[in-house]
Amino acid sequence: MLQKAEDVLKRYFGYSSFREGQKKIVGSLLAGKDTIGIMPTGGGKSICYQVPALVLDGVTIVVSPLISLMKDQVDALNGMGIPAAQINSSLDHGEVRTRLAKARQGEYKLLYIAPERLESDSFRALLQELPISLIAVDEAHCVSQWGHDFRPSYLAVADAIRSLPVRPIVAALTATATPEVTEDIRKQLSLVDEEVYITGFGRENLILSVRKGEDKRSFVQEFLDANRQQAGIIYASTRKDVDALHDFLEGRGYSVTKYHAGLSETERARNQEAFLYDDIRTMIATNAFGMGIDKSNVRYVIHYNMPKNLEAYYQEAGRAGRDGEMSECILLFHPQDIQTQSFFIDQNQQSEDRKAYEYKKLYAMIDYCRTPRCLQQSIVHYFGDLSAHVCGRCGNCTDTTEPVDITVEAQKIFSCVKRMGERFGVALIAQVLKASKNKKVSQFGFDKLPTYGLMKNFTEKEIADMIHLLIADGYLGVTESKFPVVTLAQRAIPVLKGEEKVWQKVMLRPVKQQVEDGLFERLRDLRKTISQQAGVPPYVIFHDSTLRELCNVNPQDKRTMLTVKGVGEAKFDKYGQAFLECLQNYAEEKALAPIE
Repeated sequence: MLQKAEDVLKRYFGYSSFREGQKKIVGSLLAGKDTIGIMPTGGGKSICYQVPALVLDGVTIVVSPLISLMKDQVDALNGMGIPAAQINSSLDHGEVRTRLAKARQGEYKLLYIAPERLESDSFRALLQELPISLIAVDEAHCVSQWGHDFRPSYLAVADAIRSLPVRPIVAALTATATPEVTEDIRKQLSLVDEEVYITGFGRENLILSVRKGEDKRSFVQEFLDANRQQAGIIYASTRKDVDALHDFLEGRGYSVTKYHAGLSETERARNQEAFLYDDIRTMIATNAFGMGIDKSNVRYVIHYNMPKNLEAYYQEAGRAGRDGEMSECILLFHPQDIQTQSFFIDQNQQSEDRKAYEYKKLYAMIDYCRTPRCLQQSIVHYFGDLSAHVCGRCGNCTDTTEPVDITVEAQKIFSCVKRMGERFGVALIAQVLKASKNKKVSQFGFDKLPTYGLMKNFTEKEIADMIHLLIADGYLGVTESKFPVVTLAQRAIPVLKGEEKVWQKVMLRPVKQQVEDGLFERLRDLRKTISQQAGVPPYVIFHDSTLRELCNVNPQDKRTMLTVKGVGEAKFDKYGQAFLECLQNYAEEKALAPIE
């Protein structure tokens, strides 16, 4: 049956072989075994149940948490010639019955449903009439109370399976699960003699980095300037931060949109579509955005604030580079983020045990932000994979800059904070050290302090950046208030006494990415045109990685084009001729171009 599965993979998906993790999971399901598959985001989880669905008799039910996720997957499957449909709250009762009837008659191979449907006795009764061979539980960590996206409705899955006249094979798939969550998935879904395959949490195409002490807005501006042609996501912790950053960037001409629960459903849908269809380059969002978004060409994910735990962070960061191309994941860390996340935990209506568990995960997130170790290794160790080696590409692994002794500057800053009574913010402290003529400085008599002008050879921004870095490294504290006040931390005392030194590494600025060559841009423009005509996002046509391979292989006929990863027969029949003509025209132009 595995050979048949590989034939399906090539015919519909355009890949000649499974990845190692996919092969094991597919083989296990085709052998009739319940299977848990834990694969990193972008590892190709959906193929693990979509291919078996086409090999097995009957219909596969896919339990999926979001309407947008269902729609994306169904659109992609239909685009490849695979009959699939979805059942969710956007349909009325008549439409639901019609689709179930079609599934009963064998017109669909995959039927996507929301977990809430399984809480209905009447819907379960309708399911009993279907020839179900496989139930795939996508985003399976949602079934666990210890997971970061616990959905109580997922608890109905096990009862629904037990109510079926013939028990189907069950697949549970997720990208982020600690050993504790994996055991909970097994228990809550009542799996039988299941196989568990963990294919590694590492993502070789992601460049992870943590930036401490940055002026966040300035960093984002510089990064977007260097990556104007690339698609990306910027996550912020609160709606207020999302709105403020969006308005700031939009007002300066950047191609941005936003997404959070405070927007109307119409606004969210419109903004999400603009991002998915490449009409807008950058999405600024809270964690309400992203689950199930299969946009393959996201080249960067920036976390404007530290998330609440590593599960949430890695799932959000993992939305970069789903096509396997190198992508950046940058976390802008500030100690204020710790206070924000602590506030969210304290305000949550949950048991003290649950709050203690959330704090434990928050501390692990903080450790990640401060560790000098390999960042990729730190994450995979957290998820229980202790075999991982250093990645050699993250911000910590590639940081070869020599630390600079800034003890004298730190002492000047600490002294100034102390002499100002530990009652003022970063900006005013920087102004005093710079010898600013600001009215507020003289109003408080700070121009008479011995620390006034001690750092006038620096700019105010340079002084402020240094203060932020000292806060991030725990030498200074900052209060949780509308106007945060800088205070001395215990760690600063031995520095002031001359007993310890302070070292700082020079922060590197964003590197401007190379502009794509002319052929890639032509193929991308053609993909955009076809996507608009077909009414589907561009990545449903072909991923960026497929376009790049088309540039490298430069096929001039159908046979050669079918050797390119991501070009299956069904997709060639739909879109291939237009891309082939584009490649042929480009080759003719190059041949006729004068030699310089």
